[in-house]
Parts: sequence; structure tokens; C-alpha cells
Amino acid sequence: MTPHVRHPIWLPTAPAPGVTVFALLFFVETCARAILSTVVPLQAYDLLRDESTVSFVYTGVGLLAMVFSFSIPLLIRAMARRWVFTLGAILLVGAAVTLATVTIPGQVAGMLLRVMGTACLNVTVSLYILDHIEKHDYVKNDAARLGFSTIGWAIAPYGGVWLYDTHGPWAVFGLSAGASVVLVALFWYLRLSENTVLSAARRATPLPWQALRRFWDQPRLRLAWFIAFSRSAFWATFFIYGPILMVTGGLGREAGGLLVSIGNAMLITIFLTGGLARRHGIRRVSAVCFLGGAAFAAAAGVAGTDAPELCAAFLLGAALLVVPLDAVGGVPFYRAARPMERAAMTSVYRSYLDVSDLLPALVYGLLLLVFGLGAVFLALAGLLAVCGLLCLRHLHRRL
Repeated sequence: MTPHVRHPIWLPTAPAPGVTVFALLFFVETCARAILSTVVPLQAYDLLRDESTVSFVYTGVGLLAMVFSFSIPLLIRAMARRWVFTLGAILLVGAAVTLATVTIPGQVAGMLLRVMGTACLNVTVSLYILDHIEKHDYVKNDAARLGFSTIGWAIAPYGGVWLYDTHGPWAVFGLSAGASVVLVALFWYLRLSENTVLSAARRATPLPWQALRRFWDQPRLRLAWFIAFSRSAFWATFFIYGPILMVTGGLGREAGGLLVSIGNAMLITIFLTGGLARRHGIRRVSAVCFLGGAAFAAAAGVAGTDAPELCAAFLLGAALLVVPLDAVGGVPFYRAARPMERAAMTSVYRSYLDVSDLLPALVYGLLLLVFGLGAVFLALAGLLAVCGLLCLRHLHRRL
């Protein structure tokens, strides 16, 4: 049974559960994760000194994270959603502490805790969005929460590398842990209100593996998953292999942080996405963004470490085109998920995050045994092109 929470009369009423509230939660979570987005792969490369080994470590972490993700509905059954969210924030704190040890075991443990914490936060917040945001506001909600996080994603990746190099590991990892604590405090403040973001009705949650066949039997959900997977695979590749290429290309660690920060700064353009989607439709916008991103990613692969500045420019061009997908890429799932299946379907759907860390890293690790870093971006270009063609052919014209 969920413990009763008293409402002290001196506390002000928290914001009503709407677009702004979710954007605020997402912003604070961004601050906790973004500051480590460049530091984690660069520290892994420093410790392991081999791009292929880094890929295989990410593959192992992704596999374990995927197994954990499918257990999240069991956690939701065993405890209130708010406790699963709180667990996610605590895992982010644990990730920061273990990563700060700057050892190979601490690195692997920290990477795993980080993705496990992110999974808890992602699943619970997605369920709250489905409960409290109207269908016609899905694009507005995703654009708002990503737009709110632009400052964090634009500054934190470079700032994290700068802090790491000038003040040591504990400075950057301590800041990440502090932001996670703030996230928990804000979350529980929102719980202590009459119109709380956490007041979604408690329903029996089907196990995700029971819903797996049901999920894959629905073409709309399969396509929604592949769209999200392809978009996430781009950002995973950009965050991990972009900074590594800057280092191996001779431009240095701060160049890697700057690349990621500039790419994330392009999130500011996401406020234009709603108008584009209303005017041209999500189907056309998605297809153009995926195909254009594929062309830029292929050009980055050709440039490779021989021309790291040119490679960085092409990667930023790809990022500019992929950014709109962060606003519209989740809409096909929101529209396809049925209310009574949301909890289990959300857990199955969000597996795209784990698979996008697992499968591309495995493929890249094998490619890097034979080819240079440019092959990573050529493989990514192929994935984006396939997804663009599928969007053009199979996404509903009225979506």
C-alpha cells in the first residue's frame, strides 16, 4: 500500500501537471546527465586506450541495462511509481561516485548504474506524460521539455570536460550527483501538492515480456520503435565516437567537448519543429530529417580522422537535421499505444534506448577491428537512410 503523505499547510501549491512541469523535471535531469555525456566516453578511452574495447564495454553495459529495463514493470508493481523515479535518481548519484574512482571496475559499474538510473526515470516520466498530456499536445510537450534542456545540453558537455581537466574527476562527478539530489527534491515537492504530477491512477501493470509479442504484432508500434532506435543510435554515436575522433584526430579532449556542446546547442531549433510538423506533417519531416542526416553522416565517415575538422562540421550538419526528430520521433508511439497497455508497452518501447547503446556499439566494435573510425559514421548513415525510407513509405500520411 502506498504510504499516506501529509500536506503541510505552509507549502505552496505545486504547478499543475502539464507541459511546463514535465519540461522542468526534464531540465534538472538533463543537468545531472549532460555534464557527464562527454566525460564518460573520454574517461573510458583513457582507461582502455582502444576504440574497439570501448565499443565492447558499451555493448556489455547495454545488454545488462536492457535486462534491467524489462524488470522495471516489476518494480512498479512492487512499489509506487514515485519510488521507482526516486530509485533512478539515487542510481545516478551512485554512478557519479563510482565513476569518480577513475578505475576500470568503477568505470564499468558507473556506466551501468547510469543507464539503469536513466531507465527508471525514462519509464516513469513517460507513463506520467501518457496520463496527463493530451494527444494534441504531444509534439508541444516533447518540444518544450527538449527546448528547456537546451542550455544544459549546450554548456554541460564542454563544461564537464573543462572541470575534469582543470579541477579533477570529483568536481564534475560531484556536480552531477548534486543535480540528481536536486531532481529528487523537486520531484517530491511536486508530489506534495493537490494537483500533483504524480497522481496518476495506479493500474495493474502487465509484465513487458507478456506484452512483447503483442507489441511486435502491431506494425505501428514496430515502426515507432525503429524510428526511436535510429534517432537514439545517432545521438549515442555522436556522444561517444565524436569526442573520441576529436582526440584520435589530434584536436584534443576539449574539442570533443565543444563538438558535443555545439551539437546540443542546436536543440534551440526544436521550437520550429511544431510549426514544421503542422505544416508538412510528421511523416514528411521525419523522412527528410533521416535522409538528410544520413547524407551528412556519410560525408563525416569519408572525412574521418584524416580531416577531423571537416568530419566535425559534417557531424554538426547531421545533428542539425536530427534535432527535429527529438520533438516528433516519439509521437508515433504516443498515438499507437492503447491506454490499458501503456505501462507494459512503454517498457517494451523504451528498450530502444538500451538497444541503441548495445547493437550499434557491437557493430562498431567489430568494424573497428578492421577499419578506422570513419567506418562508424558510414554504418550510421546506412541506418539513418533505411529509417528515412521506412518513414516515407509506412508512416501514416495524416500523422
